[in-house]
Amino acid sequence: MSFKINNTVTWVGKMDWELRKFHGEEYSTHRGSSYNSYLIKDEKTVLIDTVWQAFTKEFIANLEKEIDLKKIDFIVANHSEIDHSGALPELMRLIPNTPIYCTKTCAKLLKAHYHQDWNFVEVKTGDTLEIGKNKLMFIEAKMLHWPDSMFTYLTGENILFSSDAFGQHFASELMYSDKVDSEGLLYEAMKYYTNILTPFNPLVKKKIEELLSLGLPINMICPGHGIIWRDNPSEIIKTYLEWSKNYKEDQVTIIYDTMWNSTRRMAETIAEGLKEIEANTTIKILSSSKYDKNDIVTEVFKSKAILIGSSTINKGILSSTAAILEMIKGLGFKEKKAAAFGSYGWSGESVRLITEELTKAGLEVVNEGIREEWIPGEAGLDRCRDFGRNFGEKIK
Repeated sequence: MSFKINNTVTWVGKMDWELRKFHGEEYSTHRGSSYNSYLIKDEKTVLIDTVWQAFTKEFIANLEKEIDLKKIDFIVANHSEIDHSGALPELMRLIPNTPIYCTKTCAKLLKAHYHQDWNFVEVKTGDTLEIGKNKLMFIEAKMLHWPDSMFTYLTGENILFSSDAFGQHFASELMYSDKVDSEGLLYEAMKYYTNILTPFNPLVKKKIEELLSLGLPINMICPGHGIIWRDNPSEIIKTYLEWSKNYKEDQVTIIYDTMWNSTRRMAETIAEGLKEIEANTTIKILSSSKYDKNDIVTEVFKSKAILIGSSTINKGILSSTAAILEMIKGLGFKEKKAAAFGSYGWSGESVRLITEELTKAGLEVVNEGIREEWIPGEAGLDRCRDFGRNFGEKIK
């Protein structure tokens, strides 16, 4: 499959309809994904990125339908990660002397991945490559999301090839932002940002501000994964800027796991009390053992506050709760309030342990949490409602 974006640029990537996990088992891709590769035909011919290694043969065969491989003058590697560079070894076997334009770090990482010393041309922000009527301008984008990442801007056509920035795991034959479900697209873009870019918020903010300051006219943003931004593409750039500023909505997310439903009952009752105080606030209750972990942390990203609960087990916390806490800690959320809750039988360490992890994660823990022994009765549920009311007052 390939399709013309315009008379100069053709998409020659791979649509992966079946993909359901990415980064090993770490990222859920409910809508599949795409590995976007772009062929630019001017007086010179340029290939921007390739596809995941598993699709190498298909990619090469498809590319040969578009062009004699020996007529590719330059290759641009915006990012070395294997989902974008995986077909390079086979491509370079066929056209071994073709220059590869990339950042200095990208060249280093490509050598580390494939142990080949190809014809690398190292570039930095502001460097350009004349290709005929148009030219390419390179913009380093360190930690969006790897240290080697860069953007490539095609003048004349005013297209920004943005690598992983502004991408989403979203497979669609429609391919353009003005043709797909806009709500679903924005959610997948937010999920991608949350799970991939949140730890680098300060760097994202700085780079987006730098990009905007260049004043480049942008007719289209072509990311490394997912849908091409064609309808008012600068809007997603501004949205990234907002997301980079420790984003939050008027939402509280309650995350729990439970053994015999006592902690679940606590979660629901805390929500009742919270709703009395925060009547217009969106409150979501999510089971960490039943709900997708990447979708959970996306809801955390949207939230101004979170509550996390677990039963005590073996003087610890349930494994799904521990996993979510580890993800929250790694993503480095800021300016969010938090507290812990949980049920127990005899030792009751879970609330203390969750509180410690929330503190390590850099969240503002507003109280010492609440724990209830065995199955909470009416008095215990009243305490949970009061806890919810108190939490609501502290997050106003």
